[in-house]
Amino acid sequence: MNQPTASSSIWKVIAASSMGTLIEWYDFYIFGMLAKTISVQFFPEGNDVAALLSTLAIFAAGFIVRPFGALLFGRLGDLIGRKYTFLLTLVLMGSATFLIGLVPGYKTIGVLAPILVLLLRLIQGLALGGEYGGAATYVAEHAPANKRGLYTSWIQTTATLGLFVALGVILLVKSSMSNEAFDAEWGGWRYPFWLSILLVGVSIYIRMKMKESPLFAKLKHEGKTSVNPLKESFSHKANFKMVLLALFGAVMGQGVIWYTGQFYAQNFLETRVMIEFGQSRTILLWAILFATPFFVFFGWLSDKIGRKWIMLIGMLLGVLFYRPIYQSFLDSVDHTKIEFVDLKVTAKPKIEAVPIGTTNGFVRTITTSYASANGWAYTETVRDTVRQQGDAIVAKPITKYTDRQLPKPVFWKFVWLVFIQIFFVTMVYGPVAAFLVELFPTKIRYTSMSLPYHIGNGVFGGLVPFIGLLLTTSFPADPLVGLWYPIIVASLCFVIGALYLNNKIDPNVND
Repeated sequence: MNQPTASSSIWKVIAASSMGTLIEWYDFYIFGMLAKTISVQFFPEGNDVAALLSTLAIFAAGFIVRPFGALLFGRLGDLIGRKYTFLLTLVLMGSATFLIGLVPGYKTIGVLAPILVLLLRLIQGLALGGEYGGAATYVAEHAPANKRGLYTSWIQTTATLGLFVALGVILLVKSSMSNEAFDAEWGGWRYPFWLSILLVGVSIYIRMKMKESPLFAKLKHEGKTSVNPLKESFSHKANFKMVLLALFGAVMGQGVIWYTGQFYAQNFLETRVMIEFGQSRTILLWAILFATPFFVFFGWLSDKIGRKWIMLIGMLLGVLFYRPIYQSFLDSVDHTKIEFVDLKVTAKPKIEAVPIGTTNGFVRTITTSYASANGWAYTETVRDTVRQQGDAIVAKPITKYTDRQLPKPVFWKFVWLVFIQIFFVTMVYGPVAAFLVELFPTKIRYTSMSLPYHIGNGVFGGLVPFIGLLLTTSFPADPLVGLWYPIIVASLCFVIGALYLNNKIDPNVND
């Protein structure tokens, strides 16, 4: 049986594991945080939606390849050990992230730019596929059974904290320069990628001082490690059944809840609600800050009452409340429902006219910025088609509102709405590491738990932003249509989990 690690030592284990995992998540997510800017840099001009979709597809590719990283590094972790495997993943992730910041833009090297970014993104995905399973397994194999949920929940905070750090760094860089300087080909948007190399260096130094997991070291000393972790994980019927149950009864739903509550929320606020860049990120930062302690709370609670129902209730809450939450976002910025006090023009209207081929008409675009005394501010863009004779409008004007800034009451309402979503995330994500390690024996744990985790998160969860935007583009009449994907997936997972998951905590999982 596993001998619990001394209290002072376990916190060193948690700190060292969490630091590296946080940095890997930071590296992985800055790409998504900067998707809109990256789409301009690495794809040709002319179709902003197609460029953004292509960028999100590259972003998603990093998720799709994660299961292959889970197999590759999971096998290494079960053969040679946890420590050196997730040390290797850290080096790969940091190097790929730094190099993305060095790739020239489309205007400089053409189609080679998105190809190079895609290749580096795939390396990131492979590395992350091996990182999480190693960190969660390493901590769990140091923890006593009655605190396994509590201790592994600290690893669970790293994904959201990595997102928090990514947001903070991006906002800090952007606030120190003009929009033009930030968005330039070699502008400030590259700095967060370059910073990665320093963070990774610190984490490598910390991890080099770590010792191997005591359980794995004992197995290795006794010559009982797995000879073929892949075969033992997936060819044995009982173990493969547990892999499938973990995926379809827990991690699939957990994945879509995680990415809806954070990535889809940010994308929706920026591209649908059209909130100004800095304010949309600040909303997410506050929500993450308030919600993060609940990862640890639900990890602790799962040690008391079991993992199953905490995770499933989190999924069910997402299914029931996503559409009302996102409808509230839209209703809050509906100009027909807002009372603007003392609305004034803050920038002289800018008029652009583009001729329509050889006709006698042109497309006119009028851009005007406004601010009101009660805290609202926005940019209005009106586009219509005009005849040259008499300035007569011959097409219905299309009006768009962008760069919205919210007054404080609405701002904090949005923080609350995002916080609720991340609260659901903490319920499904806080206990999941302990849940996964308890399903599989030590000698094949790294491989067995990594695959369902990264399929559930990397494929089902990671595709949330891309599929959401694709559905919204295909069915523009319903601005909330993108939510049906996570709602359906979480619903299926809830049903399967409710029927087949066991809520019992296994005290002998580390035998």
